[in-house]
Amino acid sequence: KITTLTAKKFNISRSAVLRHINKLIDDNVLFVMGSTKDRSYKLIPYETFEKTFMITPEMEEGVIWRNYASPILKELPKNVFDICHYGFTEMLNNVIDHSESKSVFIRISYSYTEVEIRIIDKGVGIFRKIKNYLNLENDLHAVLELSKGKLTTDPESHTGEGIFFTSRVFDNFQLSSKDIIFVHFPDGKDYAAEIKSSNGNNNPGTTVIMRIIPKSKMKLQSIFDKFASDDGNYGFSRTIVPVFLAQYGEENLISRSQAKRLLTRFDLFKEVILNFRGVNVIGQAFADEVFRVFVNKNPKIRLTYSNANDQVEKMILRAKGHSVNK
Repeated sequence: KITTLTAKKFNISRSAVLRHINKLIDDNVLFVMGSTKDRSYKLIPYETFEKTFMITPEMEEGVIWRNYASPILKELPKNVFDICHYGFTEMLNNVIDHSESKSVFIRISYSYTEVEIRIIDKGVGIFRKIKNYLNLENDLHAVLELSKGKLTTDPESHTGEGIFFTSRVFDNFQLSSKDIIFVHFPDGKDYAAEIKSSNGNNNPGTTVIMRIIPKSKMKLQSIFDKFASDDGNYGFSRTIVPVFLAQYGEENLISRSQAKRLLTRFDLFKEVILNFRGVNVIGQAFADEVFRVFVNKNPKIRLTYSNANDQVEKMILRAKGHSVNK
């Protein structure tokens, strides 16, 4: 099937496609599976590493990176190598310092089209730990707080920036624990769900999956700059919040209590951008609490929004119309 689809996609003959495929096979880029009629192909990783490490007080994420991960990824372009270095060490440090796990499993796969890093622990679970720390109603609300940034259960030792920035420099970032999964995409099409089925994640700890293409043009510093203020202070002062995470189940965002849940910890930032992608309806009370009450109480915080549909924007403009900061 792949030969037919490829020929149609690129307007070339099937024989030309087969020549390309055979060349990739000869170059050890593709692995062939199945008979002639049921052939399928799989990319062969350049390098693959996996190992379970016991967590000890002496364990250092930098040493693990230097001894095991860096040698595998050393041929990557510098910008991608730097991103992998940052994400790997930040996520492994979270496991060492926060997970309460006795071990951590690490898998790195590097192929022609993708670098994938998996870090899996058997600890308390990131969402459950945040829920308990902030006394939240459920684990899904922990995803909302995590997405804002500047969240840590150990503020004396951590800034709470690692997951926020790591999720934004990779092409695909997945964070899951037990029945909760959160996926961040660079275009803002985030996904979060509570999976109550046999397909759920049985790991009570935390699984992190980070993927990036080797030819990515993303630069780590550009992401830091994107969320820094414009006043010359290069600190983390701007955030983008996916509003749909304030919803629970099939509920619509209509009440002031839901708005207050969304607004928690906004005072840590100078600018907050509310991304309404995936939100179909908001109520008058919700919009008023966010765009009039909060704005009037916090004049030094710039609150803006994006990706609002017609209904949502009408409610926002109605609320802003009653604001003294109109």
